[in-house]
Amino acid sequence: MENSEFAELKRPIALVVDDEPLILMDTSGIISDEGYAVIGVASADQAFEFLAKHFSLELLFTDVQTPGFLNGFDLARKVAVRWPHICVVIASGAARPSPADMPFSARFIAKPISAQLVHDVLQDHCNPPKR
Repeated sequence: MENSEFAELKRPIALVVDDEPLILMDTSGIISDEGYAVIGVASADQAFEFLAKHFSLELLFTDVQTPGFLNGFDLARKVAVRWPHICVVIASGAARPSPADMPFSARFIAKPISAQLVHDVLQDHCNPPKR
């Protein structure tokens, strides 16, 4: 998608990062049901490359453990500094954050996630679109 195509979207944009295809698909569906247009990628590296070109999104929902140079915590810290307007949610079933891992503006949730948990976190932490 080009920047002009993003401008035409009627819904806010979310970037979802997970290297497990089924989890990426499920999480993308949950976030789409919350009113976001969703773009899914398989690594934090891909997400950062995407953000360098298209930073007009409103939500980053990332897994911690993804292949490549960056992990989800690294990505969240970079986003918090470079694009502080983006709401960041980090999820993991294996890793638990230390205080140094998490930017102040990010929220961590443990996997497995549910639609209700995502809804509650987005309501509490982000400015979600109206369904």
